[in-house]
Amino acid sequence: MRGLDTNILVRLITEDNPDQALAVLALLEKAEAREERFFVSTIVVCELAWTLRSRPYQFRRAAIAEALDTVLETNVFELQHRELIQRAIAEYREGWADFSDYLIGCENDSAGCSDTITLDEDLSQVEGFALLSIP
Repeated sequence: MRGLDTNILVRLITEDNPDQALAVLALLEKAEAREERFFVSTIVVCELAWTLRSRPYQFRRAAIAEALDTVLETNVFELQHRELIQRAIAEYREGWADFSDYLIGCENDSAGCSDTITLDEDLSQVEGFALLSIP
């Protein structure tokens, strides 16, 4: 198995560089024919969400969630913590915080944490997060 960098997924989703997008598609088609898989880490998924939200792409929340769903549904991808990513996408789709915040909360919950302590007052309103009190 080989790992993928975020830019591979960005090219796949945005097709903003046609030559690179075609090379990515060819890579994935060859892998599928050979029944090979590519590892996609949770860091790459977070970077993908952040990149799609940033300039020059400026995807809206629904489009980012849809792109992440596409990654989940692509057969040649072996996602690290697939179930947690699915949960985080669902929470992201319904919520207002960043995708990475939801994934952090899901990973901490999965690790047995009672909550995730934050200094972000807004994020502390999300279930599973708690604000650190400053004396």
